[in-house]
Amino acid sequence: MIAPIAVALTVGLLGWTYRALKPPPPKICGSPDGPPVTSPRIKLSDGRHLAYREAGVPREEAKYKIVVIHGFGSSKDLNLPASEELVEELRIYFLFFDRSGYGDSDPNPSRSVKSEAYDVQELADKLQIGSKFYVIGISMGAYPVYSCLKYIPHRLAGASLVAPFVNYWWPCLPANLSNDAFSRLLAQDQWSFRVAHYTPWLFYWWMSQKWFPSLSILAGNMAIFSQSDLEILKKWSEAPSVGQEKIQQQGVYESLHRDIMVSYGKWEFDPMDLINPFPNNEGSVYIWQGYEDRIISFQVNRYLSEKLPWIHYHEVPDAGHLLIFESKNCEAVLRELVQR
Repeated sequence: MIAPIAVALTVGLLGWTYRALKPPPPKICGSPDGPPVTSPRIKLSDGRHLAYREAGVPREEAKYKIVVIHGFGSSKDLNLPASEELVEELRIYFLFFDRSGYGDSDPNPSRSVKSEAYDVQELADKLQIGSKFYVIGISMGAYPVYSCLKYIPHRLAGASLVAPFVNYWWPCLPANLSNDAFSRLLAQDQWSFRVAHYTPWLFYWWMSQKWFPSLSILAGNMAIFSQSDLEILKKWSEAPSVGQEKIQQQGVYESLHRDIMVSYGKWEFDPMDLINPFPNNEGSVYIWQGYEDRIISFQVNRYLSEKLPWIHYHEVPDAGHLLIFESKNCEAVLRELVQR
């Protein structure tokens, strides 16, 4: 009797483990079981679709064309608080898009840091915005900008990384610097990023289990925000932006979880491998960092800009992680990017 019971328990345990580790299939937009497609989309060469939104002046009349890359838990429907007067004055066309798995864009099971750049390039080509364009990456949307600097630098007219994401396992970071920055994170975030980096196959289970706290931002822990961030969040709560309900509609795994696993995983390159894409000063690359940012340590981004002197570094004294969502900072980012 003991042997059959042991076998049954083992099989049951294996079954439970398999179900706990395996994420549910995504609910693809436009599929019979998925949400409807509610945004314009382009079809990529691999068959996936990317949803996009255009803003600013018409692309045919624009002097500057900027691809805006959203961060973690965001989408193409983010609002940049630049005045209409500024946009008209500078003749800016904005192209926002849902990154893979977010909003109305199809998931990419083969998603990588490298694939992000080619998604941007193919989107730009499908919409015929020109041989060169600007990119702005916000928070976790900065790792696609690093990818663009590595893989499609010839397509860029300029780039801004705003409150940019940091991978604490980049080989270029001195151990004391990365350890210090990492230790400033809440313990639950440290563990989440460790799991994403070392055992990504466990990440869905980690984010789903209830025994230990996982990612603080998803738990609504406001301790990660600075005072200026909290003021911005208060304004957002009073006037919720359009499209928030669609961000995770295809499943949390293909949007939020895969974003973290790719960004905190092992990269195909190191930031120190990057070469100045504008040796003749025909464009510029910027890092904008809030000094009060509690999510991304200013020390790391300051170090990167010192080691890559062709990156122009702006540290905003009274700003936190959401610095671009303050009008004065947003307009400064735009002016500097296109008028340099």
